[in-house]
Amino acid sequence: MCALMPSITPSMTAGGSAPREARTINTETHEEIIAMDELAVRARTLSEALPYIREFSGGTFVVKYGGSAMASASLSQAVMADVVLLRLVGVRVVLVHGGGPQVSDLMRRLGKEPTFVRGQRVTDAETMEIAEMVLAGKINKDIAAKIQMAGGQAVGLSGRDAGLIQARRRVMDSPEGPVDLGFVGQIESINAGLLSSLTEDGFIPVVCSIAGGADGECYNINADHAAGRIAAALHAEKLLSLTDVRGLLRDRSDPASLIARLTVSEAEALVREGQVEGGMVPKLESCVDAVKAGTAKAHIVDGRIEHALLMEVFTDAGIGTMVVPDGP
Repeated sequence: MCALMPSITPSMTAGGSAPREARTINTETHEEIIAMDELAVRARTLSEALPYIREFSGGTFVVKYGGSAMASASLSQAVMADVVLLRLVGVRVVLVHGGGPQVSDLMRRLGKEPTFVRGQRVTDAETMEIAEMVLAGKINKDIAAKIQMAGGQAVGLSGRDAGLIQARRRVMDSPEGPVDLGFVGQIESINAGLLSSLTEDGFIPVVCSIAGGADGECYNINADHAAGRIAAALHAEKLLSLTDVRGLLRDRSDPASLIARLTVSEAEALVREGQVEGGMVPKLESCVDAVKAGTAKAHIVDGRIEHALLMEVFTDAGIGTMVVPDGP
């Protein structure tokens, strides 16, 4: 049987213990070798992260939170921990969320079947009331509470608060003609000053995808578009969008076909040519909008992976798709 044996050295104290630097290991068990390997990996990880921490400390990240990362308790906990860690190393974080599945669930429980046109929710007055209840009243406050439990200081906000997100009624174009989606909004402006004031004071704003209008109405807006416009308004260093796939794939049936890097022009071409569909369209559009407006880089990251945010931001390789400005 292997045992740990301290070497007898002149620095041994009278009580039989040695200072840490004077102790040597003659023999090691398999478990101890594994433990040392794990410590070495952690040390390398911290060393690799240091230049990125230096680069981004004092900057702003906008995180779009949704998908499996919101539905799973363990993944949700990991995201909150990542967000708080980013704040602790000096990054100003704004978290933007939707909650479409939860809105649909409550609608069905109330006997109202959701209706969609080309992926957009048709939002009558009753649906709008339900959406605001779920997004601003339930999910938003739950996320803020989770951040508090993880050690951060969060402030839950609706786009209607202090004119944070102003929108107008959106009419969708279709081959059959204009489609009125009801209380679905097109974003017109962002109150960046409110968010900047909160982040400067150490708070983490948590923003739901509800907007106000000049007409006093309430509008349902796409959370991806909201995150992109907020990142643009804040001139954020990064927009990070959590999704349920590895990132943007060349072949949607092949997870190994990840596109690790795209320029704005390449991303716009993919959307224009119909090579991107479904929920990935607004995600890619929000990345393009943010980068065009001055956000340095936008990322689409697999939210099913614990601590995906940290792996994308603080490692050399990253794990998702990054959208960058045109040029060298």
